Amino acid sequence: MHIYQPPRFGTAERRALAMASLPVPVGASGVGMQSGSPVRRSQMVTQNGYEAHRATRIFPLRAATAISENKIAILTNHIPNPPVINHPVVFPNRIHFPKTSRRLPQCLIIGVRKCGTRALLEMLYLHPRIQKAAGEIHFFDRDENYLKGLEWYRKKMPHSFRGQITIEKSPSYFVTPEVPERVRAMNATIKLLLIVREPVTRAISDYTQLRSHAATATLPQQQSLSSTSPLSRSFEDLAILPNGTVNEAYRPLAISQYHVHVHRWLEVFSREQLLVVNGDQLIEDPVSQLRRIEDFLGIEPRIGSNNFYFNETKGFYCLRNETGDKCLRETKGRKHPRVDPVVVSKLRKFFVEHNQKFYELVGEDLGWPEE
Repeated sequence: MHIYQPPRFGTAERRALAMASLPVPVGASGVGMQSGSPVRRSQMVTQNGYEAHRATRIFPLRAATAISENKIAILTNHIPNPPVINHPVVFPNRIHFPKTSRRLPQCLIIGVRKCGTRALLEMLYLHPRIQKAAGEIHFFDRDENYLKGLEWYRKKMPHSFRGQITIEKSPSYFVTPEVPERVRAMNATIKLLLIVREPVTRAISDYTQLRSHAATATLPQQQSLSSTSPLSRSFEDLAILPNGTVNEAYRPLAISQYHVHVHRWLEVFSREQLLVVNGDQLIEDPVSQLRRIEDFLGIEPRIGSNNFYFNETKGFYCLRNETGDKCLRETKGRKHPRVDPVVVSKLRKFFVEHNQKFYELVGEDLGWPEE
């Protein structure tokens, strides 16, 4: 007597089912797949009104760079014109998927540091058409990595199915002068996501992170932080020079001068290849910003309000999907120091001209406060 065994497959296959709008079969569990195994001729294939004997073997599909409308073609050696299947084919005790491969990213989150790059990537990963690189690869901004070549970079990417978009994020790409040309050398048609926040808020967050990292450094590093170290001084002391002017060279403030950096990118890529994401709005209303990104990437809208819940303790939205809830790690949402309102006002006035130049370059007015 034959006893039905639920199919076994892992995370990647589950995401493929989600991409094809198929429910995960009841009882499906485990890891791994049985693929490319001989198939009895007596078994039948029925899809979209098409019925034919299956061939002696099913050839495993090799993933390609792109596919339209998420269609998965099942190729057999005895069917001259196989039908186009809109989802993985399910046979008793097995599911046949096309093979995955590691692809160079089709989209980069280029920055900006402390504007929500990690949150943005995790939110986008809720979409079944998105695959994300683990961690920050720093391929284009670090010479020692760049010299290892594109094959080294490609091997750092996740496995993906045909039709999925691989995204990598390294915020330092935005401010490193040589990166735009290096990215274009890899892919001149790549899509770029730039997430920004109100510049003064971003600078304070940057300062807070630098201080936090210094506080958790190893003992030798802590001993090297003398009372004269910049990390031992207040934000006000670092941002404002003794003569009362703004310290433009202070790195957190220099990074917040967005127009200086985006100008280099727009010299290399068209404006249509760059989407500016409002990081302040992403915190308050993630769905509206994600809908813009889905449209920009040319993927169907799949991320909705049901994918988020507001965490009262952390003070920001956390993620929710079929596998459970997820909040960003504890270092996210850390408390900022209280900064003298007079200093905040002075800095915002300083950034008015810089912000205006940024608005003109990207063709958007983000409405940041001027004092």
